[in-house]
Amino acid sequence: MAKVNLTPGRISALKCESGQSFLWDSDTPGLGVRATPGSKKGDKKDDKKAFIVQSRFNGKAIRITIADAGSITLEDARHEAKRLLLMIEQGTDPREQKRQIVAEQEEVRAARGRQDSEEKVRALMVADVWAEYIANRKPHWGEPHYQCHIYLSQAGGIPVKRGQGLIKPGPLAPLMHQSLADLTTERIEAWLSEEAPSRPTQAALSLRLLKTFLNWCADHEKYKVVISPGIITRKIAAILPKKRAKSDCLQREQLAGWFRAVHQIGNPVHSACLQTLLLTGGRREEVAGLRWRDIDFKWKSITIHDKVEGQRIIPLTPYIEHLFKWLPRRNEWVFSSPMAASGRLQEPSIQHKKALAIAGIDGLTIHGLRRSFGTLSEWVEVPVGIVAQIMGHKPSAIAEKHYRVRPLDLLRMWHIKIEGWILEQAGIEQPAVDEIQQPLRVVNGGRQ
Repeated sequence: MAKVNLTPGRISALKCESGQSFLWDSDTPGLGVRATPGSKKGDKKDDKKAFIVQSRFNGKAIRITIADAGSITLEDARHEAKRLLLMIEQGTDPREQKRQIVAEQEEVRAARGRQDSEEKVRALMVADVWAEYIANRKPHWGEPHYQCHIYLSQAGGIPVKRGQGLIKPGPLAPLMHQSLADLTTERIEAWLSEEAPSRPTQAALSLRLLKTFLNWCADHEKYKVVISPGIITRKIAAILPKKRAKSDCLQREQLAGWFRAVHQIGNPVHSACLQTLLLTGGRREEVAGLRWRDIDFKWKSITIHDKVEGQRIIPLTPYIEHLFKWLPRRNEWVFSSPMAASGRLQEPSIQHKKALAIAGIDGLTIHGLRRSFGTLSEWVEVPVGIVAQIMGHKPSAIAEKHYRVRPLDLLRMWHIKIEGWILEQAGIEQPAVDEIQQPLRVVNGGRQ
């Protein structure tokens, strides 16, 4: 191949006649300029030119591009060509070295990118990640569980919808203003130590929700660089007071006073809901979530949507039917509330506490009404399986699970007996089937 002494003028004059053209340097053997077709600007064609070096490595011809001819000087190209040719003489493939350098540079850029990304994640506020978390999990939750996350993490400080005062911040609110990187074992321990003494039940629930949230972060591709499993230790959980089995339950002698106080509640929806909770043993959300389509007045049944089997059907007893007949039908909900955004009763415990104060009964919770149904049923000597099926408890034995299929009529027989006994102790006459349309009478002034 012909060689010439490369100069800037000769490099500029080099034209690409076909696929590519070469001009080789006589001063530095192996150094050349390669011209390839470029873009066409008007009537002129702008060829691309680059410095190259050509040699043989392990018996094979190799050609390496040094740089674009316009980006370095001719002298720099000659120095680089000599360096590359020396490497080849010493048995080193410049191409492999270049690949290693490029790989190292890519790794450095990737590491810098990961570091930048991690710093951004560390700077994120817990509230932002919490909002993403509950939005991601909402399709897999029930509405009460979703609202629980909202309630426990709310910032508070806004006026209550009814009455006076401001909404208190939720137990998780202090953590929402922290950066994600600040959710350390020590920080969570300090937070729980502050919350547990004043509201232990909500603090315990908040800790469970927080633990699930942190596990989600630890599995998330974006947040796992900051959050690792095991942040909540046994030491943290030990801060919470030990759970005690609740024993709040209506006694037989308290029934008359309880019913009198509940009947005095000005809102018939609240009054009916509380009585239904006691006389069915249902869970609060199961009863409050009843729709009119769940009530079958013809076949005397109630379909309850529960958390165990999905739904269960229990009898519509005479007194419960009477309560339902007198309720206003404002919407789809049995226990409707025009003030609530959902259209139904949300919190019956407020009126219940007022009724308990009138009756002089202390410490009875809404769930205690469910416990009362199961306990008072023993006075009628009802089979345990009957009560469990009405209340929606899981079968506790193989025989109950696989060999007891009780028809609704059998449940109704026992359920009416339970209701009749409770009403008798309260001094209330249980209506007969043909008396459902008539107002009920209190007999004997209510037993004490």
